[in-house]
Amino acid sequence: MRVTVLLFARPREVLGTGRLELELALGSTAGDVFDALVGRAPELASMKSVIRPAVDSEYATWASELRAGSEVALIPPTAGG
Repeated sequence: MRVTVLLFARPREVLGTGRLELELALGSTAGDVFDALVGRAPELASMKSVIRPAVDSEYATWASELRAGSEVALIPPTAGG
């Protein structure tokens, strides 16, 4: 199944894009998306504990199951004032 991944901040810098498409097996999770990205850019692995996934515009967990056409956003920590 195909899913869209939205990237922000450091993950976007590391992968060189803010949006990409991934082909995953049926039953894949948000965590599988992250693992696929780490396969492309191993330096992302250390960021998993601070990134929060969102699936189809709602905060989710890494165990959240995806469906064909899902949009997965990787939300980094924010700062500012």
